[in-house]
Amino acid sequence: MALTRLLPRPNSRARTDRGPALARVIAFANQKGGVAKTTTTLNLGVALVEKGQRVLAIDLDPQGNLTMSQGWNPDEIDRSMFDVLVHRLPITEIIRTHELDVGVSSIDLAGAELALSSMIGRERALEKALLPVREAYDYILIDTPPSLGLLTINAFVAADGVIVPVQCEYLSLRGLVQLENTLAMIRENLNPQVEIQGILATMFDKRLLHSREAVDILKENFGNLVLNTKIRKTVRFAEAPVKGQSVLKYDPTGEAASMYRDLAKEVLNGASARQHA
Repeated sequence: MALTRLLPRPNSRARTDRGPALARVIAFANQKGGVAKTTTTLNLGVALVEKGQRVLAIDLDPQGNLTMSQGWNPDEIDRSMFDVLVHRLPITEIIRTHELDVGVSSIDLAGAELALSSMIGRERALEKALLPVREAYDYILIDTPPSLGLLTINAFVAADGVIVPVQCEYLSLRGLVQLENTLAMIRENLNPQVEIQGILATMFDKRLLHSREAVDILKENFGNLVLNTKIRKTVRFAEAPVKGQSVLKYDPTGEAASMYRDLAKEVLNGASARQHA
């Protein structure tokens, strides 16, 4: 069954930027786990910091992998994004700094969706929390959980754009249909500006025909939304978090670091294009 019958063409309308004074908010989302959302959020963020950008990474995943990847134990964190979303704690109270600023996660975040479900304006909790710090950063990157639940919806409502890491396998590509349908509902009801900013091929293995065919299918259906950078498999991505580091710090001259520096250039070039549109 051809994937071309499963995937809708993206909304290609031009969007307006909110101005250079405010951070650009990018959510990294895919309801499928294990596609390198956290890896991409962290390493792209650090690559942008290397380029002189002010970056805040938000760990919105109850598993806390982004938090752990910077050397903090989510089980030992007293105040986290849970308190920001549910108790309206100022986000500045839970930001920690290592290679970049991080809005940390804790195990409490697992109960955030239930706690938020009875609140008025529950879909806008993150958007409101970020408002006081939008002028302090150039980019705010949001790592979302592997689902399309209320936490991910909060990320979509707060975001200017979404980057979708996609594993180069056929079944992974099918999930883009559900994600785009969710984004369409968000645009209609909550955030008319948000749309897919880029699709990032991850776990790419150029030796495998299946990987190359998966990228071809993405390009056929999504055209220029498919980013030129492909994140190839390497053990460095598994080794770096053990040290509480990004791959750019763990192996700064290696291929893995180079790939995320290339991605940072693409993201910055896209921002430049929007400013001059």
